[in-house]
Amino acid sequence: MPGKNLSREEARDRAGIIRVDSYRVHLDVSAAADPGRPTFRSTTRISFDCTSPGASSFADLLAPEVVSVELNGRRLDPAEVFDGARVALPELAAHNELTVVAECAYSRTGEGLHRFVDPVDGETYLYTHYEPADARRVFANFEQPDLKAPFSFTVTAPAAWDVYANAVHERIAEDGDTRTWEFAPTKPISTYLTAVVAGPYHVVRDHYSRELPDGSVLEVPLAATCRRSLAPYFDADEILTVTKQGLDFFHDEFDYPYPFGKYDQCFVPEYNIGAMENPGCVTFREEFIYRSKVTEAAYEARANVILHEMAHMWFGDLVTMKWWDDLWLKESFADFMGSFAQIEATKYRSAWITFANRRKAWAYRQDQFPTTHPITADIRDLEDAKLNFDGITYAKGASVLKQLVAYVGRDAFFEGARRYFKKHAFGNTVLGDLLDALEETSGRDLRAWSAAWLQTSGVNTLTPELTHDAEGRITELAIRQDGDVLRPHRIAVGLYDLAEDGALRRTDRYELDLTGARTVVADAAGRSLPALVLVNDDDLTYCKVRFDGRSLETLRTGLGDLTGETGLARALAWSAVWNLTRDGLMPTRDYLDLVQRFAGRESDIGVLQSLHQQAGTALELYADPAHRGEYGTALAEVALRELNLASPGSDHQLAWARFFAETAERADHLQLLRGLLDGTGRIDGLAVDQELRWSFWLALATHGAAGTEELSAELARDNTASGRRQHTQCLAARPTADAKAAAWAAVVDSDELPNALVEAQIAGFNQAGQRELTAPYSEPYFGMLESIWAERSIEIAMRIVGGFFPRYQTTPATLAATDAWLTAHQDAAPALRRLVLECRDDLARALRAQECDVQ
Repeated sequence: MPGKNLSREEARDRAGIIRVDSYRVHLDVSAAADPGRPTFRSTTRISFDCTSPGASSFADLLAPEVVSVELNGRRLDPAEVFDGARVALPELAAHNELTVVAECAYSRTGEGLHRFVDPVDGETYLYTHYEPADARRVFANFEQPDLKAPFSFTVTAPAAWDVYANAVHERIAEDGDTRTWEFAPTKPISTYLTAVVAGPYHVVRDHYSRELPDGSVLEVPLAATCRRSLAPYFDADEILTVTKQGLDFFHDEFDYPYPFGKYDQCFVPEYNIGAMENPGCVTFREEFIYRSKVTEAAYEARANVILHEMAHMWFGDLVTMKWWDDLWLKESFADFMGSFAQIEATKYRSAWITFANRRKAWAYRQDQFPTTHPITADIRDLEDAKLNFDGITYAKGASVLKQLVAYVGRDAFFEGARRYFKKHAFGNTVLGDLLDALEETSGRDLRAWSAAWLQTSGVNTLTPELTHDAEGRITELAIRQDGDVLRPHRIAVGLYDLAEDGALRRTDRYELDLTGARTVVADAAGRSLPALVLVNDDDLTYCKVRFDGRSLETLRTGLGDLTGETGLARALAWSAVWNLTRDGLMPTRDYLDLVQRFAGRESDIGVLQSLHQQAGTALELYADPAHRGEYGTALAEVALRELNLASPGSDHQLAWARFFAETAERADHLQLLRGLLDGTGRIDGLAVDQELRWSFWLALATHGAAGTEELSAELARDNTASGRRQHTQCLAARPTADAKAAAWAAVVDSDELPNALVEAQIAGFNQAGQRELTAPYSEPYFGMLESIWAERSIEIAMRIVGGFFPRYQTTPATLAATDAWLTAHQDAAPALRRLVLECRDDLARALRAQECDVQ
């Protein structure tokens, strides 16, 4: 397969003959602070065996220049053996020593070794990010997960810097203006899990100790780092508290000591994802350091990510999938364990509510695309792998694991995990290895379960069917299952009635195994008709929930009255009515009416923020265009009302303030925002801090009520990395043809912007209320797709393809143009076609929902 891609077959063939003994990598980043130096020197020494002496293979490397290649003492001509992506390795011996010296490029896309200059103080910061296959941008290697080896890193950096890597440093050698850090060899790990972080990072250190069952004591040095300019906002104590709680939990449950020595957590700038589980050196996006007030949901989300990455130390790092087909073996488990550990080990008690309301919404959306795939996916190559970090692999997989725990029992599940770790430590596995362990501990045959849940795609719909007699008593309650594949479900069915205080409370709960197309809830017979039947109460399984007619009417008038010990039932009801709206079965006006009447009574701040996001999507994409304006005004009025009613200084007040800024359009609403900015307006308890100021400026800029001079003045007030991103977005959001042309040109016609500013330009360009301004870009969008895919890194190409799709041009003409491109480009890169197909499906769904909403 040509170019930068790598096929599964090539990886399998290479793994069939190569066994890697060790890597020794030296990176010289001593001149990184010089913007005129686009590259750094990378020297890699690989010791490896070949089981078929005389065979040929290749190493992976993406570099502007290869200085030298030496194989078994023989110098090879780089011009002959390096093609820009691979180093050919001819005539291998039984044991081999390969040395590759290259000039590798600093990255501005978050792939490889990313270089960032802090606008606050001019300091330079570096960090690596590799998943799935960007270690080859930093050093020569065999870039596939099943060729594990120990890595020894040496890094030469400016003397004022600190350097972090997977292992502890053994020595530091001073040499004038530079220091060379030598790190101990790692345990055997995959190339994509190696990491280097370098720069004048602020650091907070701590320590974790634990007595092990054999009487020995495990000592784990802890560190948390961030840029110096963010140090005043760095709540490292809270981060390290969650870290220690997580280490306690995973040691209790996994019975396998943390295997990677130290545990550094580095918060880094312009990061493309939430975090990455590099063993011993976890990297996080620095947006998890909060410069301004955020809601409790933000702290809960950060704790979830900390625990998610920690779970990877066992699921993914200690035991790793052989190829990206089994990516779920780490991501699904980490997603599930992040929420599970939060509930069990930390103060954050709403994890399963957040999971049901936010994570599963991602899964349901992804699983209804025409490009959906089984949890155990068919990953043909690295481009496929890049796109499979999606809602199926993470959230659906985690949902299915939650179902599996209900199916086999908690004790059997965790005992199976313990045996899995001990048997496959530092190795690679496939699905069958995990199933073997779980079958041993549960006594259940999981092959049929796996075939139904892990090896098929699509989401089932579960609907209650009620019949009753003349006295209003249930004669039969059954659950109908619809879907292309009928799966076994362990579910709970809750019956709810109105209490004297007006609350909807659960009065009966039935837990049962659901099989086939229809299952009768036998114990419900003879019970009086409830006000509400909630299928999948307690959220045990993965499904879309429907309602019988009586239950739906109950929710229309009393969704806010639905109560319970945790609020999970109400979150499930909100999720169900949102799915009805997305599926074109509930008019958008009805969903927005529910939000307007009941969102103000939502106690869980995470659910409330989800409702705001979903209401915005409903308004922008699913509403009848003829009534979009009045719907928007009504939402803004509700937001203002709830903003004024919210407790001063509360999370709910902040959430409603942000939603008001997103929905404000009328002149008086915009004037209120301006007053809050300049101090002439005030809402008791609302602190208009820097992040909220940018939210208000974005609203004003979007509606033409903020000029470039005002926005520049705000940037001068907040000349930080975050401020620059926000300023860029505001400029692109202005309702002028020139603003749109500038944003488009900055991203499409140039490759100069770093990843964070690409994202900001696209976000500003795409404003739902500016359809006429962005309509002229629909045709150019389809014209540039193949060149963008060919010329840009996959990370940036994905952002451009998905971000500039004309999703607000919700017309049959846009759908036809999308279909025409897909028809004419059958041979385009499969990953590119997948992205366009998913955008097309979102557009078609929007048109169906609009049709449902026509009055």
